[in-house]
Amino acid sequence: MNKLIKLFGKVTLLFGFLWMFNSCSKDPNSAGYEYMPDMYRSPAVEPYVDYGELRGRIQKSVSNKMSVKTPPKYTIPYFGTNKEEVMLMLPYHRKPSSTSAVTHGLVEWDFSTNPQGDYDYQMAAADMNPIKITAENAEIILKKGKDLYSVNCKHCHGEKGDGQGSMVVSGAYVGVPNFVDKIALSDGQMFYSIYYGKGAMGSHAPILNKKEIWNVVHYIRSIQNPEYGKTNFMSTSVTTIVADSTKTTVK
Repeated sequence: MNKLIKLFGKVTLLFGFLWMFNSCSKDPNSAGYEYMPDMYRSPAVEPYVDYGELRGRIQKSVSNKMSVKTPPKYTIPYFGTNKEEVMLMLPYHRKPSSTSAVTHGLVEWDFSTNPQGDYDYQMAAADMNPIKITAENAEIILKKGKDLYSVNCKHCHGEKGDGQGSMVVSGAYVGVPNFVDKIALSDGQMFYSIYYGKGAMGSHAPILNKKEIWNVVHYIRSIQNPEYGKTNFMSTSVTTIVADSTKTTVK
């Protein structure tokens, strides 16, 4: 019995060495055999991947096609045939976004040398929220806004909008404003700050489209005023110009 066990052990060891050497390759860039290739090469669709080469294999049928690349110049995404929806989703008119330099040859002006600060931010006060909120649609709009706010804003600005989110309380970030009492801040300036970023906050345009940002603005209004949206009324602050508190005075 002992001889049989020893023989089995030797055979197992022999096959183990054979398997190990067989897994080697003359190609220095080869990873050899993979026991679970899906753990290394995801079959799922990934961003910024040219699927002309998928999972290490060239697909000639799509090898020359672009995938998740910069759109052709002077083009915009297709948003259907509804005029209001198309106008809502068109690029924001205040200044070019970060991708406009590539797609449309537009480059934003460097406001750091401008004594007036961010002029477009001040002018954004005239931009009214194109998504009209009424007593009938308020519940749907505010729920959308709350969901987006909870995912993208609450960790810094806090559930109550008081600037005491978990990232601030932990000490990771400081200087997050309390916008509960900033009633005079216009809808347009709120949108502008979210779209382009302001102060330590970066631009949210890559993760929120214009429609989503306007829904977030509605939700912020409901934080400022619990009665917001319960009656059909228009915000009185849409044309109030609030000075750029983050600008640096040039002397």
